[in-house]
Amino acid sequence: MVRHRPAVVAELLTGTFKMELPDWRQVRTQDADLTELTPVQYRADAVTVFADARDNAVLAVVNEVQLRRDPRKRRTWPHYLTSLHARLGCPTMLLVMCTDAATARWCAGPIEIGHPGWVLRPLVVGPDTIPVITDTAEASRAPELAVLSAIAHGRGPGEEPIFRAMLTGLQTVDQDHFELYTDIVLTALPEAAQHCLEALMDVTTYEFQSDYFRRRLARSMAEGMAEGRAKGRAEGRAEGRAEGRAEGEARALLAVLGARGIPVPDDARERIIRCTDVKQLETWVRRAATADSVAELFDA
Repeated sequence: MVRHRPAVVAELLTGTFKMELPDWRQVRTQDADLTELTPVQYRADAVTVFADARDNAVLAVVNEVQLRRDPRKRRTWPHYLTSLHARLGCPTMLLVMCTDAATARWCAGPIEIGHPGWVLRPLVVGPDTIPVITDTAEASRAPELAVLSAIAHGRGPGEEPIFRAMLTGLQTVDQDHFELYTDIVLTALPEAAQHCLEALMDVTTYEFQSDYFRRRLARSMAEGMAEGRAKGRAEGRAEGRAEGRAEGEARALLAVLGARGIPVPDDARERIIRCTDVKQLETWVRRAATADSVAELFDA
């Protein structure tokens, strides 16, 4: 995320940590290889450099994503900063992003180098410091912060306004970034929250989401159809092929409903699975793309 839009680092430093940054006119990412003349290679996740109008570096930030405790980082993080300071000759900072509070607390602990007064206290962004963004205008101004908000706070009650704000904010990015960010969020969320977010990605509401969602539906349907056709070929009989095709359509239908987060009661699931009318199943699959409930599938 930092590599795609390095200005998000400035938003985190000024918004989360209330810091006043040096006067800068441009920001870029640069090579994150911080190896010196040693046999050990040191590579940060990303390095963000703020520069003035003449492209002189005024601030460099080492960006790290930490998912769990790693004692080795307490030795390498100071090296990252001193190496970068020696290379660029400007102030350097360490910004660590964490997805859970326990890891964030561990990362924020002071690192004593040994020299009197030389103590590194990492700047840590975690669930406790990431703002809850539900305002669509704010999300549109800073879509990456809205993504972080969804990852940090989209796991419990009240997540729907957070997801709605994020999806609105992502209307300001291109298709590739939209897919990248939504994939990141979906991967980070538990299953129930995934269903909630996917249900909001309605094909009639969001332009980018519709392309992405249609591809997901197509993949689900293709997988179900392929499995059904494979069964039909294995049977080698007309009856087997028909049964296999119907089963493939049923699997595709259930996959579509699952992707959209629509609950399927046991009786409805049984009705879908037992249906052998391929045309009827195809009709249900088409309706599933826009239906709000299973009941809408069965309405004449």
